[in-house]
Amino acid sequence: MHPPLTIHRHPMCAEIIEAFQKCHTDHPIKKFFGECTDLKIKLDQCFREEKSIKRKANYEESKKFKERLQAYRKELAEEEKQSATQ
Repeated sequence: MHPPLTIHRHPMCAEIIEAFQKCHTDHPIKKFFGECTDLKIKLDQCFREEKSIKRKANYEESKKFKERLQAYRKELAEEEKQSATQ
């Protein structure tokens, strides 16, 4: 099973998506007997690569967020110490 084949959501895989959809329209019966299987495999590989890239970007973003959060918590702790001593 694959995600919806919308080109605007998967620009990396646009060529493969178009070829896969064309194969399905050109071979309405043969598609059930493996005519478009090689394109499906390429499409799945492209989706995996796309997901991997998104996963790496999300991981980097979360690292930056955690660093900002730790700096903010450290700043709050220092402010609490200063207000407690006054």
